[in-house]
Amino acid sequence: MPNKSRARRSTQRVTMTDVAKLAEVSASTVSLYLRKPDEVSGQLGQRIQDAIDTLGYVPNLMAGALAAARTRVIGVVVPSMVNAIFASTVNTMQKVLGDQGYQLLLGHSDYAEAEEEAVVRTFLSWSPSAMVLTGLNHSRETRRMLSNSDVPVVEMWELGSNPLDTLVGFSHRDVGRAQARHLIEAGCRRIAFIGTRLGVDERAKQRCDGSEEALNDLLGTRHSRVIDCGPGRMAEAASRAFAELLASHPETDGIVFANDMLALGALGEAQRRGIRVPDDIAMIGFGDMDFSNCTLPPLSTIRPPREEIGEAVARCVLQRIQGQPQERRLDLGFELLPRESSRRVTVDA
Repeated sequence: MPNKSRARRSTQRVTMTDVAKLAEVSASTVSLYLRKPDEVSGQLGQRIQDAIDTLGYVPNLMAGALAAARTRVIGVVVPSMVNAIFASTVNTMQKVLGDQGYQLLLGHSDYAEAEEEAVVRTFLSWSPSAMVLTGLNHSRETRRMLSNSDVPVVEMWELGSNPLDTLVGFSHRDVGRAQARHLIEAGCRRIAFIGTRLGVDERAKQRCDGSEEALNDLLGTRHSRVIDCGPGRMAEAASRAFAELLASHPETDGIVFANDMLALGALGEAQRRGIRVPDDIAMIGFGDMDFSNCTLPPLSTIRPPREEIGEAVARCVLQRIQGQPQERRLDLGFELLPRESSRRVTVDA
């Protein structure tokens, strides 16, 4: 039986009065410091700021106008505005929540905890009805701000331990295992991994780790090469990475890609070099982007539950706002889509 949601650590948000008590000043002095910090003496201002930092206090910019009521806004933080993989999730959330009179306040972190912290701080100051974050990795201050608020929190697009509140997603490690297993079943034995920004994109790193686990378990080997393209235009970076892989490891016969855009760049480079896919090198991506079934050859890939995540997150948010019981952890799984880019004749190990 799934665990049902219970009230989180605190039912009261940290108030200006709490800050005033800790700093041993009046609430009006705290208010003045927040509005006009230059009009508060340096020593007194430092005491107030220390109290704010200790308590994780976030000023409510709407308090005067709304008289303690919440705005009908849901704060949503995604790692990238240009990565189309999150668009379906956000669009579905907007449709479901919009029907109930809520609007999304959208921000992006650029895969940086400090950027996410700044966005969360700003969103909390507008007294949202709920917060939705992408993934489980957050700065200590972000976790403290959200824990000290009474705002429902949903983390999405990932599964793992120690969620802030409610978790909706799937296992990226299992995705990586499925990608590598598929190439092995297609006859590949020397498999590489091409990703981007693996040092900051935790979910891509989990897929890389999962594919390596499958190689260890099924072949007793590891990746012939792991290439991190870094930031920039993914298709162009993948084209260069593919050329680098061929130069350093020409024996490679299969590639797991962190996403479909990287695979697209490698497919283009393979065509320019006269390399046959999948006969010479088999490929599998992640994302099932709109172009994935239109490449030459069509790209094998993993379809993540983009729309399903958006619908489940919206449902969880509404249940939390309404005080209804709900599941704390939703595993929505994923789908492997085998296409021509990996359909090779299976050989004996």
